[in-house]
Amino acid sequence: MRAADAPLATTLEKSSCSRSADTLIVLLPGAYSAPEEFVREGFIDALNENRLAVDTLRVDAHMGYYRNKTILERLEREVIAPARRQGYKAIWIAGISVGGFGGLLYAQTHPGDLAGLVVLAPYLGERVLSQDIANAGGLSRWRGPLDAPPGSDPRTPSDTQLWQWLRGYVGHTRTFGDRPPLYLGYALDDRFAFSHRLLAGALPAERVVTTDGGHDWPEWRQLWRRLLPTLPLPGCPG
Repeated sequence: MRAADAPLATTLEKSSCSRSADTLIVLLPGAYSAPEEFVREGFIDALNENRLAVDTLRVDAHMGYYRNKTILERLEREVIAPARRQGYKAIWIAGISVGGFGGLLYAQTHPGDLAGLVVLAPYLGERVLSQDIANAGGLSRWRGPLDAPPGSDPRTPSDTQLWQWLRGYVGHTRTFGDRPPLYLGYALDDRFAFSHRLLAGALPAERVVTTDGGHDWPEWRQLWRRLLPTLPLPGCPG
C-alpha cells in the first residue's frame, strides 16, 4: 500500500480548443490504476473528439488516501479549492470504481461544490447492504438506519449513509436539488453490477448507460464514450 503522506499529485490537461475553459473535469482512477491510464485508454482523446471545451485534472488518488480516511479533505484542500481559485466556474468529478465511490462521497459531504458527477463501475459498499436494499424493493422503498454504525470515522460517511444520500435521487424529493446531476455507466457482468442496478433504478434512464463485459478498461472506455455526448458540458467555439 502506497503511503498517503504527500500532497495529491495532479496533472492538468488543457482543452484542445479553448485557452480559457471555465469547466474542469477531475478524473479519479480505480484502486489499482494510475492516473496516466486515462490518457492511454483514450479518455482525453474522447473529450477532444466530442469537441468539448473542458480542462481535465488527473489525480493520483490511490488507495492510501481511502485507507487513512483523508481522501475527502485532500480533494477539497488540494484539488477543488485550488481549482476555484484558478477561476473554474463548473467542476465535475468523473471516477472509476473506487474513484467513483470517492466522487460520490465528496458530493455527499460537499453540497454545492460540483456541477456534475460521472461514475463508471463505482464501488458502492458491501454487498450485504445492497442485498438489504434489494430485499426492501429497491432504493425508493428502503428505509435503512439514518445513523452511522458504532465506531464510524466522522471524516468519511458509512456505506449506509451514502445510500441514504443516494435515495434522494429517487424522483424529485425535497432535497433533490442539493445533489449534482449524476451519470452512471456499468458493465452487465461487472462484479459490482448488483449494486449498480439498484442505483440505476433511482436515476433518470437517460443518465444511465450499460455495456457487456466486466470490470476493466475496455468496458470503462466504451461507457465513457457513450456518456460524453449526453453530458451538459460546453462545446468548442465555432
